[in-house]
Amino acid sequence: MPGNLYLIPSPLGDHALHTIPQATLETLRPLRHFVVETGKVARKFLKEAGVPLQECEYYELNKRTEARDLPEMLAATARGCDVGLLSDAGAPGVADPGAKLVRLAHQRGIRVVPLIGPSAILLSVMASGLNGQSFTFHGYLSPKRPKLANDLRRLEAASRKANATQLWIEAPYRNQATVEVALESLHPDTLFSVSCDLTLTTEFIFTGRVRDWDKAVGASLQKRPAMFLLLAG
Repeated sequence: MPGNLYLIPSPLGDHALHTIPQATLETLRPLRHFVVETGKVARKFLKEAGVPLQECEYYELNKRTEARDLPEMLAATARGCDVGLLSDAGAPGVADPGAKLVRLAHQRGIRVVPLIGPSAILLSVMASGLNGQSFTFHGYLSPKRPKLANDLRRLEAASRKANATQLWIEAPYRNQATVEVALESLHPDTLFSVSCDLTLTTEFIFTGRVRDWDKAVGASLQKRPAMFLLLAG
């Protein structure tokens, strides 16, 4: 029988193997074929999880990967071997280039098996207190302040119209600027939420109306993985 494609969530930060369920680790450890976003990051997690790195075969799948390279990543399944797909952090295939491989697996009749583990998107929605019935994730917004301000006002208008939570992510070194632009651009009554270092000992989560935020918070979040959310009234 052909092998399976296992979708394996990875920790959201260092020293967080405890956030991966035992059942997921037990499925992961026998695997010897992996498709990963970044080799160095994946091998660090796999070593901590108890996978013998020297016995494994790795393929990197990132935003620069060409479609013609994907079939080779699933070739082991034709030999009856299972393949594990890992993101750098969180759930593979969610805000992650691995979705392309999952789609190809479906097209080829390969069984896709999602495993349990952390997802920054879901955890941030859960922790925000905002609308968890209707929400949209937008990935990265513009890195330039004037365009970012326009992006945020656009998301705010969409949130107000649909009563839907809007989520986005930013490169950690731009967290301070993101908070500052949000507090300058959004309506004072709009709910603004940030979840930072989710599942880690340094975790920070706060939701409040824009008028209740302190701009200085942004500096304390600098260079730390964060999710940003808003809900307009």
